[in-house]
Amino acid sequence: MKSNEKMVEVYDARNDMEAQVIKSLLESYDIPCFLKSNAAPSVHLFTVDGMGEVKIMVLESLADKAKELINKE
Repeated sequence: MKSNEKMVEVYDARNDMEAQVIKSLLESYDIPCFLKSNAAPSVHLFTVDGMGEVKIMVLESLADKAKELINKE
């Protein structure tokens, strides 16, 4: 892992609950990730025009492995 490595999106979850499941899956395989959202979860309980969506971000070097794990589930 490079210190200046960028983060990339590997999955776009419909809501925070789905994002937490994906995050747990990736972290169980030692793939650190963070969740990026445009809205506060308590404000948008449902996805309306993408407002409740949560992006799963991982290091670029781990993106292929993360996508593979997500697609298996």
